[in-house]
Amino acid sequence: MAQTGEEIHTPQAAMAADLADERLIKTQGIAGYARLLGTRLRSGELGNLPVVVGLLVICLGFYLQEPRFLSSRSLVSISQFAAPVGIIALGIVLVLLLGEIDLSVGSVSGFAAATMAVLLVEQGSGTVLAIAAGIGVGVVIGLCYAWLFNKLGVPSFVFSLAGLLGFQGALLYVLGKNGTINLPSDNFLVQFTRFEFLSPVASYVLVVLVTGLYLGSGLLTIAQRRRAELSTPWLPVLLVKAAALLVLLLVLTWYVNIDRGWSYLWLFFVALVVLMDLALRRTRWGRHVYAVGGNEEAARRAGIKVDRIYVSVFVLGSTLAAVGGLLAAGLQTSVSQASGTTDTNLTAIAAAVIGGTSLFGGRGSAYSALLGIIVLQAIQTGLNLVGVDSSVRFMVTGGVLLLAVTIDSISRRVRSSSGRG
Repeated sequence: MAQTGEEIHTPQAAMAADLADERLIKTQGIAGYARLLGTRLRSGELGNLPVVVGLLVICLGFYLQEPRFLSSRSLVSISQFAAPVGIIALGIVLVLLLGEIDLSVGSVSGFAAATMAVLLVEQGSGTVLAIAAGIGVGVVIGLCYAWLFNKLGVPSFVFSLAGLLGFQGALLYVLGKNGTINLPSDNFLVQFTRFEFLSPVASYVLVVLVTGLYLGSGLLTIAQRRRAELSTPWLPVLLVKAAALLVLLLVLTWYVNIDRGWSYLWLFFVALVVLMDLALRRTRWGRHVYAVGGNEEAARRAGIKVDRIYVSVFVLGSTLAAVGGLLAAGLQTSVSQASGTTDTNLTAIAAAVIGGTSLFGGRGSAYSALLGIIVLQAIQTGLNLVGVDSSVRFMVTGGVLLLAVTIDSISRRVRSSSGRG
């Protein structure tokens, strides 16, 4: 007997469709959750698993060679020095999500830092004005890139390569004959990046707040899916994840507090990653970014303002590069001709890719920048501790990058063969 339209739209029918559609597979119970994980892995949905496993292997390997690698002081230094380039990598993640590339982020970061230093030290401008000018450099550059891309159709590879060379020259011009500008030791950026650390009590309060927000977000998701008559994530899994997160953060916080604790610079970077992740996953703008990166023409036909998405992403990418450059200058207490021009470009791009952002566009997350830069900073710190020459660090970094891209290519093929694109 044929079903009526009313019968088809009953909650039972909706749940049946939910169970039949692998994209909405029911995850109640241990078996259901295991089935979901197995389905994702078989279809190439690896997520952050490869980089997490890789990070654990790296940490174990260096610890066996040099136990100081996992000391409290070492972990604090890794997090502190990873933050500036990690912020630059966060901008690269956004650009890669659109399937584009920005090769000039290092030069932009150095030019922005030089602009700030000249205004602050040589022109005697206030700290706020100098920092605003440095960030403004990133905004203007991003707008120029968006104009070249949208209006003239210049490929991102071409104008960003031109920017890499042009802004490196601008850095040399702004610094002049001296070539180096030292920042005052009492400057806000220097104090913030080098000497400001969260107190032990405040750090434990922050851990509780972060865990509470994670649990609250998960419960909100469950409530929203129930109202939509869809299957919900299994509540015990959410509770176990929240408990594991709480324990992990408490242990890490206790351990780093043996030395200096969490630096404000690191917390600022993590806060930017969390906010960008929320923007990408929870806002219309974020969904449009993934849509344009996945299929630009389909996104345009769906009514998405594609040009505006490109403008917002290029501006954010260059602005984050400028912010990273300013923070790097504060951490190094100076701006020189080498600022942003050594391996900053490659490190930022490698961090985004190693962290799990696809070079093909449409796949990745803000946490890719966080995970990727931790991996690269851990490699650099570990090789320095065991006394390996810097040439080996470049070769190891290149090998890790190649491995990450290979994993991404293989998982992309598996997703295509399984119908997930």
